[in-house]
Amino acid sequence: MGNLHLETIESLQAKLREGACSSVEVVQDLLGAMEAVDGQVGAYLSVDAETALAEAAEADRRRADGKAGALNGVPVAIKDVLNVKGQPCTCGSKILEGFVSPYDATVVKRLREAGAVLLGRVNMDEFAMGSSTENSAFRTTRNPWDLSRVPGGSSGGSAAAVAAREAIASLGSDTGGSVRQPAAFCGCVGLKPSYGRVSRYGLTAYASSLDQVGPVTRTVSDAAALLQVLAGADPMDSTSVDAPVPDYREEIKLGMEGLTLGLPAEYFVEGTDPEVDAAVRAAVAQCEALGATVREVSLPHTPYAIAAYYIIATAEASANLARFDGVRYGRRVEGQDPIEMYGRTRAEGFGPEVKRRIVLGTYVLSSGYYDAYYLRAQKVRTLIRDDFAAAFGDCHALIAPVSPTVAYGVGEKTGDPLQMYLGDIFTVTANLAGLCGVALPCGFTAGGLPIGMQVLGPAFAEEQILRVAHAYEEATDWHTRRPALVEETVSSRQEG
Repeated sequence: MGNLHLETIESLQAKLREGACSSVEVVQDLLGAMEAVDGQVGAYLSVDAETALAEAAEADRRRADGKAGALNGVPVAIKDVLNVKGQPCTCGSKILEGFVSPYDATVVKRLREAGAVLLGRVNMDEFAMGSSTENSAFRTTRNPWDLSRVPGGSSGGSAAAVAAREAIASLGSDTGGSVRQPAAFCGCVGLKPSYGRVSRYGLTAYASSLDQVGPVTRTVSDAAALLQVLAGADPMDSTSVDAPVPDYREEIKLGMEGLTLGLPAEYFVEGTDPEVDAAVRAAVAQCEALGATVREVSLPHTPYAIAAYYIIATAEASANLARFDGVRYGRRVEGQDPIEMYGRTRAEGFGPEVKRRIVLGTYVLSSGYYDAYYLRAQKVRTLIRDDFAAAFGDCHALIAPVSPTVAYGVGEKTGDPLQMYLGDIFTVTANLAGLCGVALPCGFTAGGLPIGMQVLGPAFAEEQILRVAHAYEEATDWHTRRPALVEETVSSRQEG
């Protein structure tokens, strides 16, 4: 049965239950799709086809025995920052080239328990530091909608694989927008759960107080299905929170009637691409037509968010990446003494963006600068959190653009890191405040590039943002569109 790679989790599960196809056939079809397009897209770093087919066969046996899990037989791609036992975990860096993980991250373990098939490792900016996936040490992933453009980052491989129909769904990580921004650039759904909602055990840390694992999918209901499996406390992660996990798949069906949505004035500003602004405003009007009340709110400390974020994130990175020294694992470049060995290993192993952030983070933590930079940034973080608390006193959720622009050209911003950093202005705030947010398609530019909006909610209110997003998605068809690359591949495979 062909074209199974075009299915969503929801439609695929229905076919599997009905016996219209097998999990093995699904994986075989996806492997064929990868062979057809990944040479152009470059979403995957590694694929273990043999293991994926064996896991699919096991899923088929479980289904036959009546023991199918919540995601039984559904193939999921994994960002190369999450540990999967027996598979490489390079984090997009040469310093971990050849490293094989000895254990499963908790989210991977939960996927396995739900019966999912682990399809392969997808590309990313090195150690999740970047917004375009151009910082990967191994390849530049391309946007399936326009191969001359970036897919976003740092979870660019996760979003590109889903958009190019090389994966039914994928996992990414969001430190300052790294799930939501690539989802917006690639016309997918990207969910950043609240800090503490999903275990970070087995996620290679970039900034420990900001990182959160989240799904990239084709629909909001698929994101809800994945979150249902991933969410919940984990004794292996002291930052995970033992809070009740709602039935997201049911909650999202409640519609938008009676909800109040806020429009942050600071997120609709000069400098935003006019097509992005117009598409998000049209989406807001659609939400009103669906029964929501819309009001303007203010998040007055937003202008300070980028500075605070890049101080806090780099400070935490400088501490977290100290473990990559050539002593215990990963690449080692020998020297005459340990100090020379550390220096040479890191000089060869880390790329320029990682080095830049380590140096910056070490600087802001150093004696004489800690109070002036790091401590002040933490105070700004508190003010940003207070801004959101005030806004959510009057609103159930906020609606805003994901990024001021759509996907830009490969190489367009690599020479000016500050310009790339400024593109995170609408996403870093949710990470600083520990909130949840979901990005979803809300239109296309005249040139055919996806435009994304995000729905932000209070901490541990994922059901509210998913409810808004699902109601909007059901009333529109943006999520049903596919890149020309996919359509061409489907046609050529049918002719073949």
